[in-house]
Amino acid sequence: MIEVRIAAVVGAAAGAAPGDPAGVGVAALREVGGGYVARAFLGRLGDGRHVFAKVLPTAVAGLLAREAAGLRWLAAAEGGAPVPEVLGVADDVLVLRAVEPGRPDVAAAERFDGELAATHRAGAEVFGSREGAGWIGTLPLPAGPWPDWPTMWVQGRLLPYLRLARDRGAIGDGDLRGVEHVLGRVADLAGPPEPPARLHGDLWSGNVVWGADGRGWLVDPAAHGGHRESDLAMLALFGAPHLHRLLRAYDEAWPLAAGWDERVALHQLHPVLVHAALFAGGYGAQAGRLARSLA
Repeated sequence: MIEVRIAAVVGAAAGAAPGDPAGVGVAALREVGGGYVARAFLGRLGDGRHVFAKVLPTAVAGLLAREAAGLRWLAAAEGGAPVPEVLGVADDVLVLRAVEPGRPDVAAAERFDGELAATHRAGAEVFGSREGAGWIGTLPLPAGPWPDWPTMWVQGRLLPYLRLARDRGAIGDGDLRGVEHVLGRVADLAGPPEPPARLHGDLWSGNVVWGADGRGWLVDPAAHGGHRESDLAMLALFGAPHLHRLLRAYDEAWPLAAGWDERVALHQLHPVLVHAALFAGGYGAQAGRLARSLA
């Protein structure tokens, strides 16, 4: 049973032995809407803690462990956006302390982006990660590390997913050539160099949980060191509540380099190519349009 598995994972993280009657039990559990990768549950432990659990249909070694590590890394940013506490993780289950839901009003959006700026400013050792490959959805996310952001963007974020989209027939020849043209120009398009920022890495609006405390909580990251404009471009790609005020609050907290709004398409190419590789549909054509807008 899923309840037993969740209890075992939380108990193991707390140091309880398997089958220990003093371990934490699950008093209530219900399934909620989740992503396409895993089933999602909200529940209450026997000790009263409210939890969110992500359960994979088939265990995948390292996938949830990398997610948990990314959450802890983001949580370590002083003054940064809040992150749910990791209560336990295994190859098939990730258990987090649940966030009491709220509404994303203007004040919450402005607070979130000020805190996101602090998360980014906490920085990273490298562009990419020294912890090995991660995941973006169900696809491997190359780790590098790379000497600079343009190299990372070409080798680790654009080219692998462009090739995969091509091999899966998810991008047409004209759109493929458009993206290939951008690959040779990333260094010129990238703007002023910046040190690696501490990124969420998959920051679409569904990965921000708006809490009753008036804050936006980060979940489901593909955390790595990268360019901070990538997180902001991802928020803009699929829409976020009060986006204009959110971006203005970020720019006030940590001003963006001149021309950042002209680089949005460059940063959106990666998630759009990932979507093309995973889902096909119109994402290949969208990647072509983004590439041509950078010509």
